[in-house]
Amino acid sequence: MAGTSIRINGKRVSAYPGSRIIDLACDLGVPIPTLCDHPLLAPAGYCGVCVVEDIASGRLVTACDTPARPGMDIRTDSPRALEARRRTLELILTNHPETCVICEKGNACRLRDLSSSIGLALSSEKRVGTLRGIVDANPFIHRDLSKCIGCQICVRACREIQGAEAVEFTGIGTGSMPLTAEDHELAGSDCELCGLCVTMCPVGALIEKPSKHTGTEDRRANVICPYCGVGCTLELRIREDAIVSVGAGVEGSVNGPSLCAKGRYGLGYVGHPDRLKVPLVREGDELVETTWEEALSRVAANLHRMVKDHGPDSVGVLASAKATNEENYLIQKFARACIGTNNVDHCARL
Repeated sequence: MAGTSIRINGKRVSAYPGSRIIDLACDLGVPIPTLCDHPLLAPAGYCGVCVVEDIASGRLVTACDTPARPGMDIRTDSPRALEARRRTLELILTNHPETCVICEKGNACRLRDLSSSIGLALSSEKRVGTLRGIVDANPFIHRDLSKCIGCQICVRACREIQGAEAVEFTGIGTGSMPLTAEDHELAGSDCELCGLCVTMCPVGALIEKPSKHTGTEDRRANVICPYCGVGCTLELRIREDAIVSVGAGVEGSVNGPSLCAKGRYGLGYVGHPDRLKVPLVREGDELVETTWEEALSRVAANLHRMVKDHGPDSVGVLASAKATNEENYLIQKFARACIGTNNVDHCARL
């Protein structure tokens, strides 16, 4: 396949047909700011922050959705490009609420980061922000669409990665926003509450409710999700030995950036005060704490009595999706070879 050659900031670079300017610049170590581009999503060019100047044609083009063409001479830091970038960010800020100091997104906000990097104050006398009601009638996702910047990452992620198509971008101008069909609540729509849109939102328009006001993690750890047998990798964000939030996107994982609602929001039991930490046995009408040795001895004795009195088919064994394949193999082997029954079943809820 024939390639092409262009210049970026005076350096010549070879590219395959269709290569994006933003990717070629990144390969050269030349960063181009953007709010709407994401490596997992198709190019869109919605925000206009990634504008660069093609000296050869005299045009300003968006680097995220413009392919390289022969003869291009791209300047990422020309006065025209920098001024266009600044004006675009100013326009976005005029419609953005002044809540950056208390916004849960904090220093992870890309709009805040880009604005400060070029010396734009987050406070402006020209601010004409559109107030929109905060919508959070569900247990997991807090929506403050006053902070939406129109990047449409949430809509595109829901459609292109999750395949749910639960939200669409509606309206025009300052009245545009991502909404469900007929503007229903998330819990009453096709939304799977997977949280993918929240993790990819570059600003504070979408926030995870379970992790609000819990602070920043001090360390991270990768584990396998304890729920079903798919084997998704979870990135645990931990603060003072407590799970603050759960992320995805670990390199080489089977799930990539995606998680289901249980995997992302269902680990509250780990540090719950009511969680069982030792086995319990029944003494009369009460459950009392005991050792694992005592508990296993009672299970073995009761199984032996049941098989002796009523036969092996009086026993049923339930395997669990939370166990490994090897552990589930052993439990069915135990049922068939030790107890002598084929009453083996499996439930994803165990």
